[in-house]
Amino acid sequence: MITEWWTALSPIMKVLWAVTLAASLIFLIQTVMTFIGASSDTDLGADGMDTDFDVSDPSDMHAGPSGMNLYTFRNLINFLLGFGWTAILLSTSVRSTVLLLVIAILVGIALVVLVMYLFKWLSGMQQSGNINVYKSAVGCQGTVYLTIPAERSGEGKVQISIQGAVREYNAQTDGEEIRTGTPIKVVEVINPGTLLVEELKSYIV
Repeated sequence: MITEWWTALSPIMKVLWAVTLAASLIFLIQTVMTFIGASSDTDLGADGMDTDFDVSDPSDMHAGPSGMNLYTFRNLINFLLGFGWTAILLSTSVRSTVLLLVIAILVGIALVVLVMYLFKWLSGMQQSGNINVYKSAVGCQGTVYLTIPAERSGEGKVQISIQGAVREYNAQTDGEEIRTGTPIKVVEVINPGTLLVEELKSYIV
Protein backbone atom coordinates (compact mmCIF):
# COMPACT_ATOMS: atom_id res chain seq x y z
CA MET A 1 0.00 0.00 0.00
CA ILE A 2 2.70 2.47 1.00
CA THR A 3 4.88 1.38 -1.91
CA GLU A 4 2.07 2.00 -4.38
CA TRP A 5 1.33 5.40 -2.87
CA TRP A 6 5.01 6.38 -3.03
CA THR A 7 5.37 5.18 -6.63
CA ALA A 8 2.36 7.23 -7.70
CA LEU A 9 3.89 10.46 -6.38
CA SER A 10 5.56 12.92 -8.74
CA PRO A 11 9.34 13.46 -8.30
CA ILE A 12 8.70 16.88 -6.73
CA MET A 13 6.22 15.45 -4.22
CA LYS A 14 8.65 12.66 -3.33
CA VAL A 15 11.33 15.22 -2.50
CA LEU A 16 8.81 17.33 -0.58
CA TRP A 17 7.60 14.36 1.47
CA ALA A 18 11.16 13.21 2.19
CA VAL A 19 12.28 16.65 3.39
CA THR A 20 9.12 17.19 5.44
CA LEU A 21 9.26 13.81 7.16
CA ALA A 22 12.96 14.27 7.94
CA ALA A 23 12.29 17.75 9.36
CA SER A 24 9.42 16.36 11.46
CA LEU A 25 11.63 13.62 12.91
CA ILE A 26 14.41 16.09 13.76
CA PHE A 27 11.83 18.44 15.30
CA LEU A 28 10.62 15.67 17.60
CA ILE A 29 14.21 14.89 18.62
CA GLN A 30 14.90 18.58 19.29
CA THR A 31 11.77 18.83 21.42
CA VAL A 32 12.80 15.86 23.55
CA MET A 33 16.34 17.24 23.91
CA THR A 34 14.96 20.64 24.96
CA PHE A 35 12.84 19.12 27.72
CA ILE A 36 15.79 17.14 29.10
CA GLY A 37 17.99 20.24 29.05
CA ALA A 38 20.26 19.34 26.13
CA SER A 39 21.31 21.77 23.44
CA SER A 40 20.23 21.06 19.89
CA ASP A 41 20.84 24.49 18.37
CA THR A 42 23.77 25.22 16.09
CA ASP A 43 24.69 28.44 14.38
CA LEU A 44 24.76 28.18 10.60
CA GLY A 45 27.64 29.84 8.78
CA ALA A 46 28.37 30.03 5.08
CA ASP A 47 31.15 27.49 5.46
CA GLY A 48 28.96 25.01 7.33
CA MET A 49 30.75 25.71 10.60
CA ASP A 50 29.43 27.43 13.72
CA THR A 51 29.24 31.17 13.15
CA ASP A 52 27.72 33.52 15.70
CA PHE A 53 26.34 36.91 14.73
CA ASP A 54 26.37 39.81 17.16
CA VAL A 55 22.67 39.86 17.86
CA SER A 56 23.12 42.43 20.60
CA ASP A 57 23.68 45.08 17.92
CA PRO A 58 20.35 46.41 16.55
CA SER A 59 22.07 47.25 13.27
CA ASP A 60 23.00 43.61 12.69
CA MET A 61 20.87 42.56 9.74
CA HIS A 62 21.26 38.90 10.66
CA ALA A 63 19.41 39.35 13.91
CA GLY A 64 15.74 38.55 14.18
CA PRO A 65 13.03 40.05 16.40
CA SER A 66 14.33 41.50 19.68
CA GLY A 67 17.90 40.49 18.79
CA MET A 68 17.17 36.77 18.41
CA ASN A 69 19.45 34.84 16.06
CA LEU A 70 17.70 33.71 12.88
CA TYR A 71 20.52 31.56 11.56
CA THR A 72 20.24 28.42 13.66
CA PHE A 73 19.65 24.78 12.82
CA ARG A 74 16.48 24.81 14.93
CA ASN A 75 15.02 27.64 12.83
CA LEU A 76 15.93 25.85 9.61
CA ILE A 77 14.02 22.77 10.77
CA ASN A 78 11.05 24.89 11.87
CA PHE A 79 10.94 26.57 8.47
CA LEU A 80 11.10 23.26 6.60
CA LEU A 81 8.39 21.90 8.88
CA GLY A 82 5.99 24.75 8.19
CA PHE A 83 6.86 24.97 4.50
CA GLY A 84 6.69 21.24 3.84
CA TRP A 85 3.43 20.40 5.59
CA THR A 86 1.71 23.48 4.16
CA ALA A 87 2.77 22.58 0.63
CA ILE A 88 1.68 18.95 1.07
CA LEU A 89 -1.70 19.73 2.63
CA LEU A 90 -2.57 22.43 0.09
CA SER A 91 -1.13 20.70 -2.97
CA THR A 92 -4.54 19.31 -4.00
CA SER A 93 -6.53 22.48 -3.38
CA VAL A 94 -4.18 25.22 -4.65
CA ARG A 95 -3.71 24.78 -8.39
CA SER A 96 -1.15 27.54 -8.88
CA THR A 97 2.37 26.29 -8.06
CA VAL A 98 3.63 29.83 -7.52
CA LEU A 99 0.81 30.64 -5.11
CA LEU A 100 1.35 27.35 -3.27
CA LEU A 101 5.06 28.10 -2.83
CA VAL A 102 4.36 31.65 -1.63
CA ILE A 103 1.84 30.41 0.96
CA ALA A 104 4.18 27.62 2.12
CA ILE A 105 7.12 30.03 2.48
CA LEU A 106 5.03 32.51 4.48
CA VAL A 107 3.81 29.76 6.80
CA GLY A 108 7.39 28.52 7.25
CA ILE A 109 8.61 32.00 8.17
CA ALA A 110 5.65 32.53 10.51
CA LEU A 111 6.43 29.26 12.32
CA VAL A 112 10.08 30.28 12.76
CA VAL A 113 9.10 33.64 14.28
CA LEU A 114 6.45 32.03 16.50
CA VAL A 115 8.86 29.45 17.90
CA MET A 116 11.57 32.10 18.45
CA TYR A 117 9.18 34.24 20.48
CA LEU A 118 8.01 31.17 22.38
CA PHE A 119 11.55 30.25 23.43
CA LYS A 120 12.32 33.87 24.30
CA TRP A 121 9.21 33.97 26.49
CA LEU A 122 10.10 30.68 28.19
CA SER A 123 13.65 31.92 28.75
CA GLY A 124 12.32 35.12 30.32
CA MET A 125 10.06 33.10 32.62
CA GLN A 126 13.01 30.96 33.70
CA GLN A 127 15.14 33.99 34.51
CA SER A 128 12.33 35.73 36.41
CA GLY A 129 12.23 33.05 39.10
CA ASN A 130 13.35 33.42 42.69
CA ILE A 131 17.02 32.65 42.03
CA ASN A 132 19.45 35.41 43.03
CA VAL A 133 21.81 35.10 40.09
CA TYR A 134 24.47 37.29 41.73
CA LYS A 135 24.75 34.91 44.67
CA SER A 136 24.10 31.59 42.94
CA ALA A 137 25.56 31.70 39.42
CA VAL A 138 29.28 32.25 40.04
CA GLY A 139 31.09 28.93 39.91
CA CYS A 140 28.22 27.13 38.20
CA GLN A 141 29.07 24.97 35.20
CA GLY A 142 27.24 24.40 31.95
CA THR A 143 27.62 24.37 28.18
CA VAL A 144 27.61 26.96 25.41
CA TYR A 145 24.27 27.11 23.61
CA LEU A 146 25.21 29.72 20.99
CA THR A 147 28.84 30.57 20.22
CA ILE A 148 30.34 33.30 22.46
CA PRO A 149 32.53 35.85 20.57
CA ALA A 150 36.03 36.56 21.87
CA GLU A 151 37.03 39.38 24.25
CA ARG A 152 33.51 40.61 25.04
CA SER A 153 32.96 41.59 21.40
CA GLY A 154 29.41 40.20 21.51
CA GLU A 155 27.10 37.85 23.34
CA GLY A 156 26.39 34.15 23.01
CA LYS A 157 24.18 31.97 25.15
CA VAL A 158 24.87 29.33 27.76
CA GLN A 159 22.85 26.79 29.66
CA ILE A 160 23.97 26.29 33.26
CA SER A 161 22.82 24.11 36.11
CA ILE A 162 21.87 26.42 38.97
CA GLN A 163 20.11 25.29 42.14
CA GLY A 164 19.08 22.03 40.52
CA ALA A 165 17.55 23.62 37.39
CA VAL A 166 18.94 24.15 33.89
CA ARG A 167 18.66 27.81 32.92
CA GLU A 168 19.69 29.83 29.88
CA TYR A 169 21.57 33.14 30.02
CA ASN A 170 23.35 35.49 27.66
CA ALA A 171 27.11 35.16 28.04
CA GLN A 172 30.37 36.94 27.30
CA THR A 173 34.00 35.91 27.74
CA ASP A 174 37.30 37.74 28.23
CA GLY A 175 39.27 35.09 26.34
CA GLU A 176 39.05 33.46 22.95
CA GLU A 177 35.81 32.53 21.20
CA ILE A 178 33.96 29.67 22.90
CA ARG A 179 32.04 27.50 20.47
CA THR A 180 28.69 25.76 20.78
CA GLY A 181 28.77 22.67 23.01
CA THR A 182 31.92 23.68 24.93
CA PRO A 183 31.81 23.18 28.75
CA ILE A 184 32.06 26.49 30.63
CA LYS A 185 32.22 27.90 34.16
CA VAL A 186 30.67 31.18 35.34
CA VAL A 187 33.29 33.59 36.71
CA GLU A 188 31.20 36.76 37.11
CA VAL A 189 27.65 38.08 36.80
CA ILE A 190 27.58 41.12 34.49
CA ASN A 191 23.86 41.72 34.98
CA PRO A 192 20.85 39.51 35.88
CA GLY A 193 20.60 38.23 32.30
CA THR A 194 24.26 38.15 31.25
CA LEU A 195 27.15 36.10 32.64
CA LEU A 196 30.90 36.27 32.19
CA VAL A 197 32.19 32.76 31.55
CA GLU A 198 35.38 30.92 30.75
CA GLU A 199 36.02 27.61 29.03
CA LEU A 200 36.08 24.72 31.47
CA LYS A 201 39.25 22.81 30.71
CA SER A 202 40.03 19.37 32.08
CA TYR A 203 43.46 18.84 33.54
CA ILE A 204 45.08 15.46 33.89
CA VAL A 205 46.91 15.13 37.20
